[in-house]
This record gives sequence, C-alpha cells and structure tokens, in this order.
Amino acid sequence: MSTPAATLTFPKHLLRIAVGCMFFMAGLNFASWASRIASIQQTMGLSDAGLGAVLFAMPVGLMASLPFAGWIISKTGSRQVLIIALIAYGLALIGLGSAQHTWQLIAALLCFGFASNTVNISVNTQAVAAERLYPKPIMASFHGLWSLAGFAGAGIGTFMIGKSIIPQYHFIMIFCVIAAGVIWSSRYLNNDHGGAQEGPAFVMPDRSLIKLGIIAFCSMICEGAMFDWSVIYFKKVVLAQQAWMGAGYTAFMLTMATGRFIADWFSHRYGLKRILQISGLLTAVGLSIAVLFPYLPTAIGGFLLVGFGVSSVVPMVYSVAGKSKTMSPGMALAAVSTIGFIGFLVGPPIIGFIAGALSLRASFTFIAVMGLSVVAISSKAKL
Repeated sequence: MSTPAATLTFPKHLLRIAVGCMFFMAGLNFASWASRIASIQQTMGLSDAGLGAVLFAMPVGLMASLPFAGWIISKTGSRQVLIIALIAYGLALIGLGSAQHTWQLIAALLCFGFASNTVNISVNTQAVAAERLYPKPIMASFHGLWSLAGFAGAGIGTFMIGKSIIPQYHFIMIFCVIAAGVIWSSRYLNNDHGGAQEGPAFVMPDRSLIKLGIIAFCSMICEGAMFDWSVIYFKKVVLAQQAWMGAGYTAFMLTMATGRFIADWFSHRYGLKRILQISGLLTAVGLSIAVLFPYLPTAIGGFLLVGFGVSSVVPMVYSVAGKSKTMSPGMALAAVSTIGFIGFLVGPPIIGFIAGALSLRASFTFIAVMGLSVVAISSKAKL
C-alpha cells in the first residue's frame, strides 16, 4: 500500500534535519541512562539478578504503551505525539536519576519504557514521511544518528563517572539539551495532524513482516543487552579500572554508528540477505571473543565487532518494512519496529536473570546465540 508524500511549506532538507535531530535526542536520552546503570545499581545496592528484575519494568511500560501509542498517533498525528513523548522521555530520565528507593526506580522505569516506545513509533513515522520525499533510502542515516547519539551519551557518561557527578545532575543537564533540540525541531516536523488513516491503531503484520520483526527482535536483544550490561561486564568480568569501565560500551557505539552510516551502500552492493547473515555472524564472533578472552584489549576488540554486527540489521529491516505491499508504510513500520523494540527491552532483564543463575559470561554467551539466530532466520527468509 502507498500513502501520499508529505506536503511541506519549507525545504525538505529541514524536515530531514529535524527528524534526524529527534532521533539524536532520543538516542542521547537512552544512552545517558545506559551509561549510568552500574552507578545506580551500586547506589541502590542491587544484585545482578535484582537489577534484572527491576529492568523488567521497562518492557512492561512498553507493552502498556502499545495500544495507546498507535491510537493517539492515528488521532492526532505523529508530530504532536513525538514532541510530547520526547519531553516526557527526558523527564522520566530525571526520575531515574532521582530515585532513592527501588519502588521509585521501578516506577520511573515504567514511565521510561512507556515514553520510549511512543517516541520510537512516532519518530519512525516521521522518518517514513521524510524518506518518501527522497529518491534513495535514508532510513539508515536516521538510525545512524540515534547510534551516534548513543556514542556521545556513552562518552558523556564516562566523563560524568570519572568526575563523580551523580546521575541526577547528569540527567538534568541532558534534559536541558533535549528540550532545546525539541523546541527547534518542532517547527520543521511533518504536520500530519488530520491525515491519519482509517482502521485500527495496531495491525498484526503478515508472515513476511513477522519474519522481519523476528530478525529485528533477535538483533535488538543483543543491542539492548549491550546498552545495559556492557559497563557492568567490564566492571565485574573484565575487571577494568573505573576510568575504563565505559570503554567497551563506547567501542560498541562507535562501530555501531559507523556501520549504520554505510549500511545502505553495503546493502546495495552485496544484497540484503548476505549483509544480514554477516551482521549476525559478526555479533556472535565478537561476543565469543569477549567471553572467551575477558581481558581489556580483547574485550574491547570483541565489542567493536558486535557494534558492526548489530549496526545494519534494524535500519535495513525497517526500510524493507516501509515498502510493504500489504500494509501502509507507517503501519508496517510501526508493527515491525514494535516487535523488534520488545527484544530491545526484554534483553537486559533476561541477561540479569541468567547472570544471577549462572554468570555474566554465560549471559553474554546467550547474546551470541541471538546473533546466530539472525544468521539462521535471514538465511531462510525470502528477502
């Protein structure tokens, strides 16, 4: 199915910049939380298993947002929802840094998960509208900005940890940056209010889209686990000094951002299926190196490979979903991205449970298996 291109009263490159800015702000918000999880775990006195249980509040918040996000976007348009949701996302981040008790952290994580998925669906809907105005795919570049923001957030988090700045003050500063970005970008987003399509807010994708969603699900389990557990892995398994605890996370984000900016070129040259297979293999090999050789240089090298491995999977899957012939681009993208994003949020608590029952090295072995699952599923899928 196809939908009409957006009608703009300003140059289309401003829409692209504005959507890219919103992707960047969303990535910065999440990366800021991820970079301070170890600090918050220590402050709250949580075990690995306890942290895993607490982190499960995020996917609960996500699931709660599913009917709401689709419904509200269909009624008011993605622009207004994105603006409000991203501000709420930043406020939830401050709540995470301000939590003094476990129940407060859980409540903040519920709000954080709710807002994150609402942002995810609305910003990707804006990206679909922007991509439709260009002759070549640009979806990967938007996700590259999200990853670049993650790299920036990791660097800022490492700096804050080194300077012993508490998460609350760190997160307030990040919120100010996000608010400024939202204020500027809001003027140039696609105003799709009143152009919503008829039908249900959430539509179950067909078999081909489900397979794409499962590929994204497996890859985003790896991605989510790397966000939440890489610093802890370097602290407890690699035994890195405090200044180097964020090195693996930073290395992962560096190659992930780089990979997404070149994903379209490699996909065009070598084909979608082959790139997905190589991506899953790189993820598995990188994690295996970090597990088998848990030393600072080898672990950093392994995390570099993992970044390249997960970098191109989600943008390429989203790009294919947006070209669905059975559903409108926005609805297909929302359905597939929701399946994938569930993996992004359930991965970290699963890692915590495995770490509590066995060890962190065992839990990272599980992530490697998810990388191999990407290889297996993409090999059988008709892409």
